[in-house]
Amino acid sequence: MINVPTRLSALAALRKAMQENNIAAYLVPSNDPHQSEYVPEHWKARQWLSGFSGSAGILVITLDHAGLWTDGRYFIQAEAELAAGPFVLHRQLVPHAPEHVQWLAENLPAGSMVACDAQLFSVKQVRYLEKQLQAKGLLLMPGYDLISGIWADRPVLPEASVFEHDEYFGGQSRAEKLARVRAEMQQKNCQQHLVCTLEDLAWVLNLRGRDVEFTPVFMAYLLIGLDDAYLFIDARKVPNELQQALYKDGIKLKPYAELRAHLQSLSNAQKVLIDPASTSIDLYEQLGTERAKEGENLIQNLKAVKNPTEIHHLRQAMKKDGVALIRAFRWLENALAAGETPSEYDLALEIGRQRALQTDYVSESFPAIVGYQGNGAIIHYRPEKSTAAKIKSEGILLVDCGAQYLDGTTDITRVLALGPPTVEQKKHYTLVLKGHISLANANFPTGTLGIQLDVLARQHLWQHQLNYQHGTGHGVGFFLSVHEGPQGFASALSTSRGSEALKINTLSSNEPGFYQTGEYGIRIENLILCIEKSQSEHGHFLGFETLTLMPIDLQLIDFDLLDSTEKAWLEDYHQQVLVQLEPLLTAEERTWLQRKIRH
Repeated sequence: MINVPTRLSALAALRKAMQENNIAAYLVPSNDPHQSEYVPEHWKARQWLSGFSGSAGILVITLDHAGLWTDGRYFIQAEAELAAGPFVLHRQLVPHAPEHVQWLAENLPAGSMVACDAQLFSVKQVRYLEKQLQAKGLLLMPGYDLISGIWADRPVLPEASVFEHDEYFGGQSRAEKLARVRAEMQQKNCQQHLVCTLEDLAWVLNLRGRDVEFTPVFMAYLLIGLDDAYLFIDARKVPNELQQALYKDGIKLKPYAELRAHLQSLSNAQKVLIDPASTSIDLYEQLGTERAKEGENLIQNLKAVKNPTEIHHLRQAMKKDGVALIRAFRWLENALAAGETPSEYDLALEIGRQRALQTDYVSESFPAIVGYQGNGAIIHYRPEKSTAAKIKSEGILLVDCGAQYLDGTTDITRVLALGPPTVEQKKHYTLVLKGHISLANANFPTGTLGIQLDVLARQHLWQHQLNYQHGTGHGVGFFLSVHEGPQGFASALSTSRGSEALKINTLSSNEPGFYQTGEYGIRIENLILCIEKSQSEHGHFLGFETLTLMPIDLQLIDFDLLDSTEKAWLEDYHQQVLVQLEPLLTAEERTWLQRKIRH
């Protein structure tokens, strides 16, 4: 990343380009043209310009103000990364809410032009912006890419090879998945379906890539017809043997850059189904209103529901992950007992090393969050080798990490007491645990939304006027992105995950938390599978099965605050951890595990 003087120079160059085009405000988002959360270096313009490295946030640049809007997960991180630079942090009150739009409306004079890159804003986003800005007499112009002209050493698009994800793991062939999509297309009377989201096209084609760190996707677009399909990708990324296999399944390769021209060449009789939330306004304009037919993201909804084969492999991945973490945490305990002070960074490396010893391991699923003491309160903290804190035999440590295995994606958070915890720490930890158990134990009728269940995880904290500034849970992919829609648990409908009904066999995280700035962070996270529970005269009821296998630290629990149902859940969960993991451990490790779950 560039330093502060260079950042000032880049900002000056951007403002010069704005003046030349009569632009009053310019928007720089976090995503790429595929609306991805995690993006290749080529598309990290927001980070390059501001220095802020979090995964969510938007820059608003005017001729006299440069602001970053982000949510509570990143406040502490953003303060540190923006320090001494030209950008001002604007704290979003509601995660993902477009509060910067209100700021524009209040600070720009009527008649001003707001511009952005049409590749980076979806149809849905542009329509919202236009509506809000026009009400204040402001004009939105989404056809301006001002970054390419000032980013001289911009990284090239990634060139890593694509590989096949074996049907053995996913349980369905490419042909079977495409047939399911085409059946949905026919019901909607569409001849083509444009797929822009990288996780979705990777899933439906049983392909994976290495273009994005920690997420096995590749840069491409997919246009599915009723009889054939076109994959728009740099052909050099696809080995010849794989190209032939794709061709046999009716999938032809075209250059990544030719999608726009191809869309323009389609006849008006061709109805192309698009998802307005994931299709850029740039591509929509190439199609035009005659050809574009708006609808839901077909593949996202299909891949969210895990099939029996995927669920079987996920259970195996959870076992491997539990074994790896037990070994990493024992390594930490032994180091501390020997008087050593390993750093947060050292522990992150050890976790990755232990996972890499497991079969079918590919990578971590995100940079490990290892936060000792006050660093644990930085919700998306990432230890760096040169600045990581030394871990001692005192205080508490938060560890949030995950892995990519060929047989599943994992995500887990545990908090460890490294010395006697305080009364306050035990209280806060137990309130978080009670919320975690409340969600894990939930029974709810079909059609229940994520926002309706989110309160279960917060209720005990709320009773003590406490809260946390992040969602309670997100969907998780299958050897894909650790954050996938559409389902999850959120406290506001500004996030799509809060407005989605929970479906059987969807996988989500359950991760309430609490953060005492400068002192400690608490989060307890397991992955939960939505399952069928029961049926009564009042409807069909669903619930959750916890899949993650790792002890919950008993030292941090105030058992007087737990009721009998909560104690029973904890006992049952630890028994399940023991049954599943004990056969995979050495004698010493089994003894360690038995000690950790002994109430």
